[in-house]
Amino acid sequence: MLISVLSWLVGGLLVAAAVVVLGSMLATWWIAARAERLVPACGKFVEIDGNRIHYVEEGEGRPIVFLHGLGGQFHHFRHTLFGRFGAGYRLIALDRPGSGYSVRAAGASGRLPEQAEAVWRFIEELELERPLIVGHSLGGAIALALAIEHPAAISGIALLAPLTHLEARVRQKFDLLYVPSRLWRRVLAHTVAIPASLKYAEPTMKFIFAPQAVPGDYMIAGGGWLGLRPAHFHATSSDFVAVEEDLGRLEQRYGEIAMPAGILFGAEDRVIGIAAHGEPMPGKIEELDFERVQGLGHMPQFVDPERVVAFIRRIATRAFAGAA
Repeated sequence: MLISVLSWLVGGLLVAAAVVVLGSMLATWWIAARAERLVPACGKFVEIDGNRIHYVEEGEGRPIVFLHGLGGQFHHFRHTLFGRFGAGYRLIALDRPGSGYSVRAAGASGRLPEQAEAVWRFIEELELERPLIVGHSLGGAIALALAIEHPAAISGIALLAPLTHLEARVRQKFDLLYVPSRLWRRVLAHTVAIPASLKYAEPTMKFIFAPQAVPGDYMIAGGGWLGLRPAHFHATSSDFVAVEEDLGRLEQRYGEIAMPAGILFGAEDRVIGIAAHGEPMPGKIEELDFERVQGLGHMPQFVDPERVVAFIRRIATRAFAGAA
């Protein structure tokens, strides 16, 4: 009798678990489908070493390539900065491999040198003549890796709130993304991660944009919905885990960077603190143009795009003068 009752209970629990998993999978599919309806692909695609890169471009002239941060996509620049530079520049923003509508190559890890090489190959494929690289947040770390590993390919780097140093506190702020197991990362991406991300989207966005308000058009015009897709979550988690593999080593090589470089950092950034990631940098990169902005948080391109454009243009003037 007892065995029969236990068997019934175990069977009931398994059925309940299956129902929960199936419900999460269906919710994930519905949310992802909605995201793709609201923010469809709008750029071009190019195949590079197994990566399928989605990108947009605007204008003619000296090239500037934009690299978005963790969990972002090219709308972080297309929506905020494109159309503000005036003549003389060719602006190119890409979804990093795995993010937005870009597809990461099978077996790729998301490590910083790997992503830097993908950008280098993208520059080669588009035949861009030594572009200026603009990197935001994690994109800043990739820009630094590119400047160290492939310096001849670029003219300079302009970094917005860049991740520059290995810091345990950053992991603690995004501990739900730290999923070392590739298998478990994929399971979560297709079950509970996306419904949970949608549930907590508002407080997450408030934290990322603080102390400024989240723009009312962020989810569509700013591409925010694209983060609510399984492939995007998987890539974001992979990127987050992979940072620890190389950032500490790259920190030791910042002194090798011998090209025009600049950093714009908000003094009130709550995601990547200026004390750990901004203020140590002027002593590590020679003639670094360092702009500290009081009252500004982690998303300067959304909050003060004119200041950001002026900063990028200033670094571009130095970079392209040296590349001429």
